[in-house]
Amino acid sequence: MKKPVRKESRPNGTAISRRDFIKSTGVTGAALAAGAGLGLFGGTAPAFAKGGKVHVLAWSHFIKEADELMRGEFATELKKSAGVTLQYETINANDIPARATAAVESGTGPDIFQFQWNQPHLYANGMDNHDKLASHLHVDRDYAYMRESARVKGVYRGIPFASVGNAIAYRKDYFEQAGAKVPETWEEYLTAGKKLKTLGYPVGFTLGHTFGDAPANCYPLLWSFGGMEVDKRGRVAINSKGTLQACEFMKEFFDAACDSSVLAWDDSSNNRAFFAETISATNNGASIFFVAKNHPDQVPPGLADKIGHFLNPKGPHGRYHVILSFTHSIAKYSKNKGAAMDFIRFVMERKNMLKYLEVQQGYTLGPNPAWQKEPFWGKLPSTLKAYHDNPDYGRNFGYAGPYNRKASEVQAKYIIIDLFARVAKGQSPKDSVAQAERELKNVYEG
Repeated sequence: MKKPVRKESRPNGTAISRRDFIKSTGVTGAALAAGAGLGLFGGTAPAFAKGGKVHVLAWSHFIKEADELMRGEFATELKKSAGVTLQYETINANDIPARATAAVESGTGPDIFQFQWNQPHLYANGMDNHDKLASHLHVDRDYAYMRESARVKGVYRGIPFASVGNAIAYRKDYFEQAGAKVPETWEEYLTAGKKLKTLGYPVGFTLGHTFGDAPANCYPLLWSFGGMEVDKRGRVAINSKGTLQACEFMKEFFDAACDSSVLAWDDSSNNRAFFAETISATNNGASIFFVAKNHPDQVPPGLADKIGHFLNPKGPHGRYHVILSFTHSIAKYSKNKGAAMDFIRFVMERKNMLKYLEVQQGYTLGPNPAWQKEPFWGKLPSTLKAYHDNPDYGRNFGYAGPYNRKASEVQAKYIIIDLFARVAKGQSPKDSVAQAERELKNVYEG
């Protein structure tokens, strides 16, 4: 049977009248015109709220061209099309929670927070209900890991925006020199790592208290051996055969293949080590490659041509990735909600999101599968395919349980990272798992 043609196939396209949008959102006054979005309505751009200002607090992009795009072309176009002045403030990603806490408690601060991971869950009481906006932006089409980050107890406390994937960046020349093949499994990675460390080029990935790289290293390793912090019903399940196997592998891999200093690394340490040519491979976003490609004067000669990428290795229970999700959340206290909605709809409009993704050249992923089909991916270096394929393996912290405040608390306390770090330092896997179990029960059952 011939399948019916699905209408509105564009990632964020739909057709709805301005009147219906206004009725459904319940926005009044100056914000009425803000209920209509650019491109969101299938070609005809209804009127925006003329005037107003929106203050967005976001992370400082690793690909600085994205910050320049926001402050430059996007700010100009938003002012022209919606009459909205954009104040786009960027800070270190690790500092956003402190700013959000202070703002929610005082009732004043940025209109929009660009949250990471599932921070909308932590600040849900201070963020608006975004359900109507999510419906009109077809958030239901987004990746599950994106939706789970923004949806709190059935209510969207923000709009999923974009995400950052990760893969293993490696030196092709070092692997060739060691006679090592690109690994598909953890065992193959261990075999390659042993050879590389013998040559003086160990693997390097952080086991420190960092918001990005450390959890991206540890959680997928745990899952790939069948371990999990909680089961589907949210019951602590860390004390398992799979977790012990993952810990035992970590100990062997750390001793035989890794740079021992990784216990103290932060999210930039592996980048520096890679550029210093002291490691052969590391789990990272695409920033290492793009620095080498776009700023060759800052790295060893010809480095970009020597970099390859591969997905996280498979374990007995498969291959996994955690992907850093970003959500735009409008604060309840904001007096500029019309302008805030204008900004969110503006950046989610297809042509604007496409510019945002293209300027980062594969470092950032779109919120739903349609963005992975965009032609620009075919124009990027083939080595970036691992990042393109990330969403196929994406899971959130707390898997296989819900991605809720408790899962976020476990992440914030680095319980899973410390589980592996203790083993790397020499604690027995059994004792380290027992300690993690106690810590997890304090969170989930306390």
